[in-house]
Amino acid sequence: MAHPGTLHKYNKKLVAFEHAPSTPSTSQEPPHTLLWIGGLGDGLLTVQYPSTIASSLPPTWVLAEVVLRSSYNGWATGRLSRDARELGECVQYFRALRAGAKVVLMGHSTGCQDIMEYLVGPDAKSRPPVDGAILQGGVSDREAWEDMLKTGEEKAAFREIVERAKKMCEEGDERGIVNVKGNMVAEVLGAPMSAYRTYSLLARGGDDDYFSSDLGDEHFTTTFGRMPATTTVAFLLGDEDPYVPASIDKAALLERWTRIIREGGGVVDSQNGGVVPGAHHNLNGDPEEVVADLVKRVVGFVEGLGGNESSVAGSRL
Repeated sequence: MAHPGTLHKYNKKLVAFEHAPSTPSTSQEPPHTLLWIGGLGDGLLTVQYPSTIASSLPPTWVLAEVVLRSSYNGWATGRLSRDARELGECVQYFRALRAGAKVVLMGHSTGCQDIMEYLVGPDAKSRPPVDGAILQGGVSDREAWEDMLKTGEEKAAFREIVERAKKMCEEGDERGIVNVKGNMVAEVLGAPMSAYRTYSLLARGGDDDYFSSDLGDEHFTTTFGRMPATTTVAFLLGDEDPYVPASIDKAALLERWTRIIREGGGVVDSQNGGVVPGAHHNLNGDPEEVVADLVKRVVGFVEGLGGNESSVAGSRL
């Protein structure tokens, strides 16, 4: 199936695919851009709902799917800091291409960790600002694995993998590949993983550990509490997401993050954000009405950011 659109080369090796709008804008002003970032193993068009969003956006907005070096299987030897640098290049490209227009980041799964790293990571202040951030399916890899493992043998093998990765990092071999044979994580995720990425994904306090429910408010104030006030945030989490343990109250978790963002001076769109009834992790195969609900929320979010003014993020409650 052909997907009409424009391929933007935002650096020497990486591209972003902009879906052709269903209704071209008649405005003389440049369109605003929603940049979509996938999760582990994702690449162009691997998740279905961005195409539906693209065809449903108002004429003043377009959606582009971003390819990073971590796309497809590149995640297994990548890191969030690299993703954030590349996202910065992509944002800067569209800022220059469409002067005065808005840019919003939307992440799915690990794409949400990428956005968190972009907005609150060590080099956040050096990156081009964005007007909004939508975090769809932001889940804890660590909690998902801990929940999935049932037997004592499985849990022991998992701990051994994490400890092996930690030791390799401590010995200066963080880029080395953790043994694949007998490695349940690499087998399930389908790619040989570096010691760094293994530890980052699976260890408490690893660089990827942004969304674990067992982290305290004191920790979350150093992440969610540092969201820039000029970037409106929305959380979207499927109530059928299999990677969130059943013991976790999803709505309460989103409310907790929302509270911490607001206490830090940030802005959250709770009207369009929240738990999406009937939605699974990436919504592939979900009923049409479930996808339509997600799309409606995303459209409502970007419409709420306003017109061509530089930023209205601070006006939303």
